[in-house]
Amino acid sequence: MKIAARAATIAALLVALVARPLPAGASEDAPGTTKHTIAMDGWDRPYLLHVPPGAAPGRPLPLIVAMHGGLNDPEYVRKQSGLDEVADEQGYLVAYPEGFLGTWNAGACCSFARWAGIDDMAFLDALIDTLVRQGLADRRRVFMTGFSNGGGMAYRYACERAERVAGIAVVSGALAIGCTPSKPVSVLAFHGTWDPSVPYTGGGNMDADVHFPFIPVQVVMEFWRWVDGLGALSWPVPGGPEGCVGTGPGPLLVALCTEQRGGHEWPPYASEMIGEFFAARPSLPEG
Repeated sequence: MKIAARAATIAALLVALVARPLPAGASEDAPGTTKHTIAMDGWDRPYLLHVPPGAAPGRPLPLIVAMHGGLNDPEYVRKQSGLDEVADEQGYLVAYPEGFLGTWNAGACCSFARWAGIDDMAFLDALIDTLVRQGLADRRRVFMTGFSNGGGMAYRYACERAERVAGIAVVSGALAIGCTPSKPVSVLAFHGTWDPSVPYTGGGNMDADVHFPFIPVQVVMEFWRWVDGLGALSWPVPGGPEGCVGTGPGPLLVALCTEQRGGHEWPPYASEMIGEFFAARPSLPEG
């Protein structure tokens, strides 16, 4: 009897799977967080997808692509950032892609992905295109954020795909690649002055075998201010704590939140600010 019952259970599961197959990268418009993959060059790249409650079927949502730090994974940055809660409150779709052996090829960093020559730009392109094609994400409202190595990958994407992102937010990350954006990009950064991994004032080496120093955080922000043709970072950022300064009112904004004596960490207030920062940015043009 036990064998027969077990066989019946297995048969029922098989019928359910046939009735509702779940291929790699399949859309899942039910609220909550689900696991998916995208086939890339003969192997599957995983990602988590969070859909907020109340999302209307067939109505694309603004998308946040959130990338984990080095030697971490999507679940780690999901819990570290608390972006699910922000997405539920503010109506975002959030994708948490997974790097190669826990790393992203952000240019001069980091280790495994860089050594293996992983094309993370193509992966992120495919992820965004998949979610847009499924009717889940609004192509004109795509944003990126990331921690540490993931923040560096957000910088790289903005440098090479500026026309595809409406804004980025970087937490404890480094610009680790030559950068020539095709258009201005709004940038919000968070960084601790005592960060031992990505030094606030620069220096050190970007990777074990890359003897090139980290660029000081304030120099990186001056670069983005210059690219965007904006004034000095001298305006208090609305809703930000003391230490958050930006380039002032307007559709384009470059802003830096400096955590005095802060380490290599995601500040507790950062995600709420990131959601509000993205919400205030204009949509990309059609086409």
